[in-house]
Amino acid sequence: MATTLAKAADDTGTATHAARIEHVSKSFAGPAGQQLVLDDITLDVAPGEFVTLLGASGCGKSTLLNLVAGLDGPSAGTISTDGRPALMFQEHALFPWLTAGKNIELALKLSGVPKAERRERAEQLLELVRLKGAHGKRVHELSGGMRQRVALARALAQDSKLLLMDEPFAALDAITRDVLHDELTRIWRETQVSVLFVTHNVREAVRLAQRVVLLSSRPGRIARQWSVDIPQPRRIEDTAVAELSVEITEQLRGEIRRHGQH
Repeated sequence: MATTLAKAADDTGTATHAARIEHVSKSFAGPAGQQLVLDDITLDVAPGEFVTLLGASGCGKSTLLNLVAGLDGPSAGTISTDGRPALMFQEHALFPWLTAGKNIELALKLSGVPKAERRERAEQLLELVRLKGAHGKRVHELSGGMRQRVALARALAQDSKLLLMDEPFAALDAITRDVLHDELTRIWRETQVSVLFVTHNVREAVRLAQRVVLLSSRPGRIARQWSVDIPQPRRIEDTAVAELSVEITEQLRGEIRRHGQH
């Protein structure tokens, strides 16, 4: 069954969820036949909620994100979203022959924004990600962190209700990643966009999310979920973040041991 990119609303027209994943499984053909990657995943993301997907490498986190994005279809089950999601990858995927601003304007064009409004809107988005004045800069002139900020602005240019993020800060150094954690939290609170964020970093998951969802090792199943009630803004070294991270790490290690991965 394919992903449904349609608004899921109640009788009043109000969206009841940003994403709804119902009994979703995914298999791929392999040398030994069909390999089950995801098994019976059911998960809702509420409007404005920040959810992190956590699990060992190969557990199906990115596969699930691709299914929600509509880049692939589930083998079983259904997925519905509140409009078309925006997707942000680990690599910035910016067009190097365009400036930072023109990369954003291209996304605005594809979203149907009139040409006369694109420059101003791109400038606004660059200011939102703290890159005011960078409209004319080429990609090679930007640092890794700045490129990811432009990629985030481009994703926000799609005016989606749901932002899908696949380990977007994994390739950055620790200090830049720490700064971008703060920036993402601020932007999420300002825009009230829903976020589904894939990571294998437990502390990153706890620092950012309202809810952490742990997937078991392959085939990926929901092993456990945690509500994170630690007030924002959080620091990655905060005692409460560290304590919950230790608890989740122990559960993750148990899942890895249970599935015989090393």
